[in-house]
Amino acid sequence: MSRIATGLTQLLVVVSIGVGTVWALQRKLIYFPVADVPRPAAVGLPSAQDVSFTTSDGVTLHGWFVPPASPSARETILVFNGNAGNRGFRAALAAMLADAGLATLLFDYRGYGENQGQPSEEGLARDAEAAYRYIAARKDVDSRRLVYFGESLGTGVAVRLATNHVPRALILRSPFTSLIDVGRHHYPFLPVRTLLSDRFASIDCVDRISCPLLVIAAARDSVVPSEQSRRLYEAARSPKHLVVIDGADHNDYELLAGPRMRTEILQFLHSLQEANPVTRR
Repeated sequence: MSRIATGLTQLLVVVSIGVGTVWALQRKLIYFPVADVPRPAAVGLPSAQDVSFTTSDGVTLHGWFVPPASPSARETILVFNGNAGNRGFRAALAAMLADAGLATLLFDYRGYGENQGQPSEEGLARDAEAAYRYIAARKDVDSRRLVYFGESLGTGVAVRLATNHVPRALILRSPFTSLIDVGRHHYPFLPVRTLLSDRFASIDCVDRISCPLLVIAAARDSVVPSEQSRRLYEAARSPKHLVVIDGADHNDYELLAGPRMRTEILQFLHSLQEANPVTRR
């Protein structure tokens, strides 16, 4: 009996150490920043402007403002990145949007690219607020035409910002209900709800957003299960539109700047103008 008790004690110690390690390192398991940011021209954005702005807690963030390929009075897209890389990884998206006559702001969260600081849910919320205030204040941007585009982790950032500053429209690519649900999917053996500090619980607030919504999901998403994207979509208000791209996985090019993405985004934005036109100021 004593051997069994000793064995159980040792097992509990090992499990406790493992769980404690996961808790201590959890943000390293969520955020995967890349520091080396290329020059815009090297990734197909020769017209991009280097910009910077400061958050409410004093962190300077860097980004690129990408003007449309031709002058237009169309929407400006504020992009909220996923959890990996930096703004250079989204260059193809900005190039696609610029070619379609849309301006874009790509920026990096704290701890990403050349930015100082450590990423966290509250930190990213401050970053999003700073990005919004910067882009809304530009003289070459119509603040009434701001559209938020959230990608994966960035959908949680975009949804939270939209509850405070309602955009003209919200586009969510591979959105999840909450980081807890994603964690449970991938680590069903861990007490995720107890361990997780950053939760990005979009499911709790998406019904408070009143603007038109486009949700784009990958049918074979191995990172964010498509049923989570559907659940978030179902919880949101109308008007809304759901697109599921058959055969696509989370990190496929089709979900970055593929032809189906381009078509769906442009049709969605065109429908905004038809339903609720914005007159020139």
